[in-house]
Amino acid sequence: MLRGLGVSLALPMLDAMSGGRTLAMAGEAVGAAASAAGGSASPLRMAMFFLPNGMCMEDWTPSSEGSGFELPPTLKALEPLREQVTVFTGLALDNARAKGDGPGDHARSAAAFLTGAHPYKTSGADIKLGVSVDQYAARQIGSQTRLPSLELGLDRGALAGNCDSGYACAYTSNISWSSPTTPLPKEVNPSAVFDRMFGPASEREAAEGRAKRLRYRKSILDFVADDAKRLGRDLGKSDQRKLDEYTTAVREVEKRVERDRELVAQQKAQSKVPDMKLPEGVPDDVQEHFRLMLDLLALAFQTDATRISTFMVANDGSDRNYRALGVTEGHHTLSHHGGNKEKLDQIRKIDKFHVEQFAYFLQKLAAMKEGEKSVLDNSMVLFGCGIGDGNRHNHNDLPVLLAGKGGGKITPGRHLKYDRDTPLCNLYVSMLDAAGVKVDRFGDSTGPLAKLTA
Repeated sequence: MLRGLGVSLALPMLDAMSGGRTLAMAGEAVGAAASAAGGSASPLRMAMFFLPNGMCMEDWTPSSEGSGFELPPTLKALEPLREQVTVFTGLALDNARAKGDGPGDHARSAAAFLTGAHPYKTSGADIKLGVSVDQYAARQIGSQTRLPSLELGLDRGALAGNCDSGYACAYTSNISWSSPTTPLPKEVNPSAVFDRMFGPASEREAAEGRAKRLRYRKSILDFVADDAKRLGRDLGKSDQRKLDEYTTAVREVEKRVERDRELVAQQKAQSKVPDMKLPEGVPDDVQEHFRLMLDLLALAFQTDATRISTFMVANDGSDRNYRALGVTEGHHTLSHHGGNKEKLDQIRKIDKFHVEQFAYFLQKLAAMKEGEKSVLDNSMVLFGCGIGDGNRHNHNDLPVLLAGKGGGKITPGRHLKYDRDTPLCNLYVSMLDAAGVKVDRFGDSTGPLAKLTA
C-alpha cells in the first residue's frame, strides 16, 4: 500500500516484490504486497460476465474446431486476443429449464448462470436458489485480498416484486449468491466502486480525507505522492515505468469519476421538472458507463484488491435500447425476432457492441505485466449467457467463452465442441480447481470439463 491523508492505495505486483526482496517505504516494510498475493508474484483472478437475452448464434459460433479457427462476425473484435480466448460449443444450463414451472426463462437464466441451481418459483420474499461459483471461491480464497469479491453491473436491480412470469426480481437482477436465500446486489455506481476500492479503513479517516480532497480539489495520488517518490528511489527502471503507468491509470479513472459526479450534480441543479429521483453518479452513455466500470475492475485485479468478480452487463429480460448504435427498439423485444432479418441485424449490432467492450477489458489486462506474464495470463474471465437463441429461449449450446490462461492451467486459442447438454458447471469445477479451490461437484456438474489443457 501507498498511504496518505485518509487514503490507502494498493500497488500492482512489482518485480521487486518477488525473490524475497523487501523495500523500505515510509518507515515500514512493504513486503506485505507480495504476502497479500498469497506469497506468489502471480495471483490468479476469476471474473464472470453475464449477458441477457441470448445471442444471434449463427454469428457467434465458429465453423471449425480446435486451434486456427476463424472468429465468426460477432467475435471479430477479439482477433488481437484470439490466442487468449477459448470458445465453447455444447455447454448447457439444465436448471434454467422449466422443469414443470412454466414460463420464466429469463429469471431462470440469470439465477442458474453461476449457481447451477433451479430457482424456487416465487414472487415473494421466500426466494431460494444456491451458492454461486464466485462466492464458493470467495469463501476459500477471498480472505487473501482486501475485498473477498466485487459484484459489478450496469443495471440497478431489485430484491422484491414479480419480474418474470411469477419469479421474483431477485432472480432476474442478481447472479452472485452467498447463500440459497441471499443474493449479493451488484454495484452500478462508479463513484461507489472507486471509494470501496481506494477508501481508507475507518469512517473518520474517510470523512477527513474526502473533505480535504474536495477543499483542495486534489487527486488521491497527490496524498500518496511522497510515499510513491520514496518507493520509486528503490525500484529498477522496469518497476518505475510500471508504477508510473499504474498511477497514471488511477488518476485518469479518478478524473472520469469526478467528472461524472459533477455532471450529475449539474443535471440535478438544472432539472426542475419532472420531480423524480435521478441515479447517483451513473453516466447516461452506456459505453462510458461500461468502460468506466471495466477500468475499475482492471485496477482491482492489477492491485490485487480482489481476485474474484462478477459483472452483470444487464438484468436478464432487459429491454434497454442502444440508440448510439442506431438501435431504437428494446433488446428483449428484438430478441423475440421470429426470424425477422431486420430484427436479427439489430441484435447483431448489440452482440458486437458487448464483445467490443469485453475486448477492451481483455486488452487492458493483457497490457498489465507481471514479470514475463500479464494479468490476463493469470486470469480466467468468463463471458456468456444463460440463454442460447433469444427467440427460442433454449438453455443448451450456450454462447460461452473463457479468456486467459488461468496461470498456465488452460490452453486457449481454440474452439472446443462438446456433446450436447454437457453441463456448464463442469467448466466451473475446472475453474475452481485452477484457482486452488478443491471441489468434486458443483451445481449439476458431472466432473471437470475435458480438453481445457491441450
